[in-house]
Amino acid sequence: MRSGIHPDYNPVVYRDRAADFAFLTRSTATSDQTIVWTDGNTYPVIDVQISSASHPFWTGKRRLLDTEGRVEKFRAKYARRDRQQPR
Repeated sequence: MRSGIHPDYNPVVYRDRAADFAFLTRSTATSDQTIVWTDGNTYPVIDVQISSASHPFWTGKRRLLDTEGRVEKFRAKYARRDRQQPR
């Protein structure tokens, strides 16, 4: 690798405050905020809105997103169309 052309690749803590979950990894991302990790060292911390601890795919918890019946309206609309036009 040529020197001087790659960004710094350092340890960073990613924190999901909604799920009270954090993990230490290496990244080129930086932050002005810091956190003292369990090993006693201080690392930059980046807050994320969603992680594997809070995402419905990973947690198995599903959220109901269709509160206004949009899916049912779509199905009803195309069910009428299919009855009117034979294939």
